[in-house]
Amino acid sequence: MGKYPPPDIPPGEPTRAVLPAGTPVYRVHATHRAPTSYNTRPSHAFYYGGRFDSTPYDPYGYLYVGFGVGAAVSEVLLRSLPFENGPGPRLLPRVAFERRSLSFLRLVADVEVVSLMSGADLAAVAQDSWLVHTEGADYPQTRDWGHWIRRQTKPWAQGFVWPSKREPADRVAVLFDDRGGTPVLEPTGAPSVDFGTEDGERWLDGVLAPYRTQAAPRRPGQDG
Repeated sequence: MGKYPPPDIPPGEPTRAVLPAGTPVYRVHATHRAPTSYNTRPSHAFYYGGRFDSTPYDPYGYLYVGFGVGAAVSEVLLRSLPFENGPGPRLLPRVAFERRSLSFLRLVADVEVVSLMSGADLAAVAQDSWLVHTEGADYPQTRDWGHWIRRQTKPWAQGFVWPSKREPADRVAVLFDDRGGTPVLEPTGAPSVDFGTEDGERWLDGVLAPYRTQAAPRRPGQDG
């Protein structure tokens, strides 16, 4: 279900939701990137990229956040990481996290988004859970659907919110920089956690432990 082109018009009114000012959110991002800066590089329309990234067909700045630390970390780092046979934890490749950090942010204003939380919300945009739960092989199609939803909700929708695939008890959101006109995020004041440091890796392992995952050990001679 779900993998088909968008219709000309949505079958219902897309569901509006307001993320209140002051809401804490968490972002895993490249360490070189400022915590509140949007990614302004469009993804390829047909190949690599995230679920609702911009493409040359609809260029905009975007960033993803989780409403809990577990959702933020697992959505970025646990994609396509299978459980192997045996009782041991999954090993997260070091290349996946060593150049990433987690930042503690909050919304500085109310943010109006399209809710994709429920079956009714998804049906209003002619979709089902495929849109928010499918894996990366289908992301070219989910990006196309994201562009279509943006067109149907211009100019008010500043992002989308949906249930985290890898932490179903929590939510995640994508925010756009071309709707609203003013910054909507600020750091809380808590320092970012750099996963490339010993302390940051230890902190990350604590977050990953309930997900039966830990950082892969360094190879002999590998720098810290």
